[in-house]
Amino acid sequence: MNTTSAFEIKALFNSFKQDTRNTVSPKDVEQTLSRIGILCDDIRLRKFFLSLQEKVLTQNRLNFSEFSELSMENPSLVSRALTRHLIVPDFQSFRQKISDIFYKVLDNQAGEVASYIPQLAQMPENAFGVSICTVDGQRLSIGDSDTFFSIQSSSKPINYCLALEENGADEVLKHIGREPSGHGFNAITLDALNRPHNPMINAGAIMSCSMIRPKEDQASRFDYIMNMWTQACGGTKPGFNNSIYLSERDTADRNFALGYFMKEKGAFPQGTDIYKTLEIYTQCCSIEASTSLMSIMAATLAKAGVCPMTNKHLFASATVKDRLSVMHSCGMYDFSGEFSFLVGLPAKSGVSGVVLLVIPNVMGICIWSPRLDVLGNSVRGVQFCTELIKHFNFHVYDSILAGYTEKLDPRLHINTSKSESIMEFCWAASTGDFEAIQKLLARGIPINQGDYDKRTPLHLAACEGHAEIVEFLLSKGANPTIKDRWGRTPADDAKEHGHKAIQKLLSVKRPRPKAAAQIEAAA
Repeated sequence: MNTTSAFEIKALFNSFKQDTRNTVSPKDVEQTLSRIGILCDDIRLRKFFLSLQEKVLTQNRLNFSEFSELSMENPSLVSRALTRHLIVPDFQSFRQKISDIFYKVLDNQAGEVASYIPQLAQMPENAFGVSICTVDGQRLSIGDSDTFFSIQSSSKPINYCLALEENGADEVLKHIGREPSGHGFNAITLDALNRPHNPMINAGAIMSCSMIRPKEDQASRFDYIMNMWTQACGGTKPGFNNSIYLSERDTADRNFALGYFMKEKGAFPQGTDIYKTLEIYTQCCSIEASTSLMSIMAATLAKAGVCPMTNKHLFASATVKDRLSVMHSCGMYDFSGEFSFLVGLPAKSGVSGVVLLVIPNVMGICIWSPRLDVLGNSVRGVQFCTELIKHFNFHVYDSILAGYTEKLDPRLHINTSKSESIMEFCWAASTGDFEAIQKLLARGIPINQGDYDKRTPLHLAACEGHAEIVEFLLSKGANPTIKDRWGRTPADDAKEHGHKAIQKLLSVKRPRPKAAAQIEAAA
């Protein structure tokens, strides 16, 4: 039974409410998995969910033998899901917080739909969809998440990956730079080496297309790109909007100017056909997908090139690292620097109103709302990302903050992980491990939570004579008056073991930080 034993399957079965015949409701099983983020269209459990739904329709119950047989399709996934050992253990709470953010952002009516491509001007300006897929395949969607839209510039990350995979990073670097341009996304400009500044602007994206299967016929080249998109989206093929394609092709003067400018400067690989390259570029922009599909693609990037829904390794991890690095610095047009400062995550926007957000090793997110700001980014998309970072410690530099934070870490298990982290905190305090204490504080572990004897990190540090640790913990809001199960304070421990300097530190009255009081109350 792979890594999941019959004993574990029995324990999972017993976790559901049983009737007098020791059977469980298939609907309860389905709903429990859904709350955890494992949805009924999950291809990893296709037969499992089909059988459950048949049982629901016939109002049958599941006995242990039937439950065990169904779980055999993917016992490891079923076990990890039902025991909440996926990347986001408390998915219900996470879903509720995402829903709160969504409806807050929904009120924002600012911005205008892109009109320089005639067909884009016809998009529903009030549409708004958000989808999330974790690296474990937990998914949620809100709003217009099943509506298809043209992906536009969000095609650029995949095309750059394909160019890197086919040609290697060194060869691609000869033709595409990796620096922010400081110019508009369609500016006719190259860097000092006569390269497009980066693959996130039109010139760089056109160059990426020139390096994807250039010796094959056009149909085969586009089929290859669509096949990679299909695999990155978990096996579901995106659409293609021919009206968008024709509209873009008829208004592509600027892109043709970019192409011929780069040809004049000798920027393209030898033998590049400008017309065919621009055609592939325009076709890629005209691919259609929903936020639901795009979130899986973003999660594939978050999982270092492995699609979480199929476990297929589509891109080398080094390729994805290069891809995310450029997205982080160049992915949001002329707002990239500010976005990097505020959100601190790799992202890519498109003029159809799409924003792709990648949280490495955690999840991929896709937001779609057609109203754009003056820089060409989705107004709601940018706001959703900034609100997300206000609530969750996903910013790349949140992890180095030593001290209390009011941000949530959805990766922590609501009970087990918290308990283990508190024990880890107490151990670090007793051994004087300053670096470990900083990391635990950055993760939001309560500073005044005690172990099974109600002894806090401050108790342990005082007992072992680590004056510098005691001083640091006090500065971060540790409460010196908390008593353990025997009624002893940290000062009592310091006195008993003759640590006079620590006694003095503990006797000084100091105001407690506001954040510390709030977190202690919440704990």
